[in-house]
Amino acid sequence: MAIVKKLSPITLGFLLLLLIWQAAIMIGGHQSALFPPPLKVGEALLAIISDGSLFAHIQISLFRFFTGYLIAVVAAILLGLILGRLPAVWKVLDPVVQVLRPVSPIAWSPFIVLWFGIGNMPAIVIIFIAAFFPVLLSTVSAVKKVDKTYLRIASNFEMSTFETMRKIILPASFPMIANGLHMALGSAWIFLVAGEMVGAQSGLGFLIVDARNSLSLDLVMACIVVIGVLGLLLDKGIHYFESWVNRIWGGAK
Repeated sequence: MAIVKKLSPITLGFLLLLLIWQAAIMIGGHQSALFPPPLKVGEALLAIISDGSLFAHIQISLFRFFTGYLIAVVAAILLGLILGRLPAVWKVLDPVVQVLRPVSPIAWSPFIVLWFGIGNMPAIVIIFIAAFFPVLLSTVSAVKKVDKTYLRIASNFEMSTFETMRKIILPASFPMIANGLHMALGSAWIFLVAGEMVGAQSGLGFLIVDARNSLSLDLVMACIVVIGVLGLLLDKGIHYFESWVNRIWGGAK
């Protein structure tokens, strides 16, 4: 029990996952070729780490992810801040957004590949689509819910529209916008892998397809583990970013 108490919750969670994984193989009687055990997956992971191929694919995937995600976040926040202050315009655009939002970015992949070819751009565009709508909707909703008292104060001090946006509306809206950033990050990371399976010759998604085609399921599982761990690190990173912004704007608890 003393050892368990010294372990962090994250470590305990991973140990529990490994135990469930190994137990499922033992109870189900699955062949290691069809359902690779943790040890075999670890060996495959060490192999692609030692030859340097894993880090090359991670670097490419992260480049595509951050390019598409950051462009989507900036565009969605700027547009959301404007549309949130123009309710009449938003009433016209909202039905269009609600029609486009549920469409999976992968559904656009035939057109994206035709328009942008293969390489980095298809994955970046798919990530952009996946991240744009959650941030846009959360920003518009947040702006519409800003306390009107703040806006009256800004008017009394004769703040310009830009100053009101920067000093009043954006800080007051940020907690709700942060929720959209979290949702967009998870969605964009999922569709990054899907996008690399469609129109890319490198990256983690391509590595999974290549390993599947060669029937190296231990390598497929190793890539899945890497994708999950990177997703966890990205989620922690956005939590730290949110805390940093809250400290700057005096919103830290």
